[in-house]
Amino acid sequence: MNIVVCIKQVPDTAVVKIDPKTGTLIRDGVPSIMNPEDKHALEAALQLKETHGAKVTVISMGLPMAKAVLREALCMGANEAILLTDRCLGGADTLATSKALAGVIAKLDFDIVLAGRQAIDGDTAQVGPEIAEHLNIPQVTYVQEIKVEGNSLIVKRALEDGYQVVEVKTPCLLTAIEELNEARYMNVADIFATNDDMIKIMTADDIDVDKAELGLKGSPTKVKKSMTKEVKGKGEIVRESPKNAAYYVVGKLKEQHYI
Repeated sequence: MNIVVCIKQVPDTAVVKIDPKTGTLIRDGVPSIMNPEDKHALEAALQLKETHGAKVTVISMGLPMAKAVLREALCMGANEAILLTDRCLGGADTLATSKALAGVIAKLDFDIVLAGRQAIDGDTAQVGPEIAEHLNIPQVTYVQEIKVEGNSLIVKRALEDGYQVVEVKTPCLLTAIEELNEARYMNVADIFATNDDMIKIMTADDIDVDKAELGLKGSPTKVKKSMTKEVKGKGEIVRESPKNAAYYVVGKLKEQHYI
């Protein structure tokens, strides 16, 4: 079994800030981490490796500094790592990003592609499903449990009001959520044994995707402005019977012209 895991280096949103003048992220001095849900996708791949003898390849698209999260993945137990980096990939939206990553995956032998549901610096949840469309393979999103049965996977996916059990044949793509597992720490021995030379570098010339469809040129989506959520005001506690409380809430909603 061959598993490919897509991971992304993202700014740690616990310390990220927005420039009030430009409305863009202030990245200077902000530490970078592996996207949390991508780490759960990687953990799922490593568990399948341990139980079914799979080979795990991690891929990422980004600047050379993204080698840090690929090395982390290798130290967690991944077998191989690939960084797709090229100036022409800069400014890519989800469509251009998914085309580039699909271009890398198409060069590999794979049975399962795993990715996080979404990245914390964008929250679009689009890249994984778009990769599946480019590769013309089935996809299951919001995955919280995976079981292997022959050439098929039995997958439990989370819904707003419960869950759905889906059988999907390989090759396929799955997007992971936090509930799927608890990601492991890096292996201490591997931390000392791993180096950047173990990461394979690919450029736009190495994938069969028209450069006009990559990076800023291939991105139809433009971000006009980013902003932080407004701080909520202090709440009001009302101690009434259920009936009187309901009347009170309705009155407040009318005052604010919500109803």
